Amino acid sequence: MSDWVGLLSVLKMIAKIIQGSGFAGAVNYVMEKKNARLLAGEGVILNDKESIIKNFITQSKLKPNISKPVAHISLNFSAQDKSRLTDKFMVDVAQEYLGKMGYENTQYIAVRHSDTKHPHLHLIINRIDNNGMRISDKKEKLRNTKICMELTKKYGLYIASGKENVKEHRLREPDKTKYEIYNILKGSIPNCRNWRELVVQLHRQGVKVDFKCKGKTDVVQGVIFSKNNLAFNGSKVDRQFSFSKIDYQLKNNNYQFIAKAKQDFWQPDNAQSAQNIFSGWLANTPALNDEDFAERKRTEFERRKRKKQKGYRM
Repeated sequence: MSDWVGLLSVLKMIAKIIQGSGFAGAVNYVMEKKNARLLAGEGVILNDKESIIKNFITQSKLKPNISKPVAHISLNFSAQDKSRLTDKFMVDVAQEYLGKMGYENTQYIAVRHSDTKHPHLHLIINRIDNNGMRISDKKEKLRNTKICMELTKKYGLYIASGKENVKEHRLREPDKTKYEIYNILKGSIPNCRNWRELVVQLHRQGVKVDFKCKGKTDVVQGVIFSKNNLAFNGSKVDRQFSFSKIDYQLKNNNYQFIAKAKQDFWQPDNAQSAQNIFSGWLANTPALNDEDFAERKRTEFERRKRKKQKGYRM
């Protein structure tokens, strides 16, 4: 796994799923940790570890040919939500997660750990359900990611941009340079109105910019950023830094700049100047005498009459 990914803190609710063959090892692991707290369970006697393990094994024997009946899920939350994460809240979210994942008709226990900065629960689940059927793991990883995001949004949990909590001092190349470019782009793009300005700003900070064109045409379809003899496609630095997304942001920056300039022009401090310009325009506009005014009125009447007649033609 890349350092870039491996050194990220928990940026939203995520779940890591492991399949196993032995309930004894899984239950002992989650319950013997220092400060581990058993918060909830379903279908098992919660008196002690031995009772829990025995209940899990008994049900798994309903489908003895399944080699990995254990589902061990670590349900992790961001440290940003720590104040909200009461035991009840975490259990409620966990139960909803289990239901959406298809684990509502089987045994499970939920154990809270406090050995890391981010709050998390360990769920030990029996993949052999109460009817003796194996719970499918088809597209489980895809469903897991989707459901975690759904619950994160539903409960208003913290979502960070992918790289804001990277432990930069622990990165190695090429991720170290990639992160440097990420930070430089993050700080430079909001201050630029076009590509020319951005290229100049990046050059001053040691980042070279190259553009990829479509075939032998001049149509730009990608951007490459280079630093320390390492080159990265914009979208590889971060999705928000693809050519099309940067181009959109630069155009939006320019639009906002023009809109603000117009607004500032008509502020009270400039009102007198604007009024003077308008007054000067009126002063240089020839006034209509009575005869010219009557002629214009007559011409406008004839124009409207012709337009009305034309509208009734068949």
